[in-house]
Amino acid sequence: MLIVIYGESCTGKSTVAEIVGEKINAKIICGKDYLRMAKSEHEAECAFTEKLKTAVSGDENIIYVFAEPELARLLPCGAFSVYVKASIDTVLERFRKRMHGNMPDAVKNMLIKKHGCFEKFTHDMTLCTDELQSEDCAEQILNKIKTITGD
Repeated sequence: MLIVIYGESCTGKSTVAEIVGEKINAKIICGKDYLRMAKSEHEAECAFTEKLKTAVSGDENIIYVFAEPELARLLPCGAFSVYVKASIDTVLERFRKRMHGNMPDAVKNMLIKKHGCFEKFTHDMTLCTDELQSEDCAEQILNKIKTITGD
């Protein structure tokens, strides 16, 4: 199974992916980590897209997590996609904590500019981490997968 979890920085994607990954014994791949699969970017992308297609067919459980909209082009049909979002205030607060209280204006402006960049994407599930804890998000994903797979 291929689960794709995407959204902006500091929305909780990686934390949710870790919880789900533990429950279903899935390999987690983040962002451009796939570039390690080959010497050239093109070869790595080809190898990665094949790996994702294989996961869709059920041979392996993979969770792919990303925060860059342009990476969606790598996704095969049949992936279970989850959009994890949060309000801009929550994103800024979490990022500020990540930066130990220091939020340069350039970073703040970039986060504000990118906010909502995944809204136009088609997804199987949307989770807002303003309202839900990571464990609750993971539980909702697992329950939805169970209804889809019949397990």
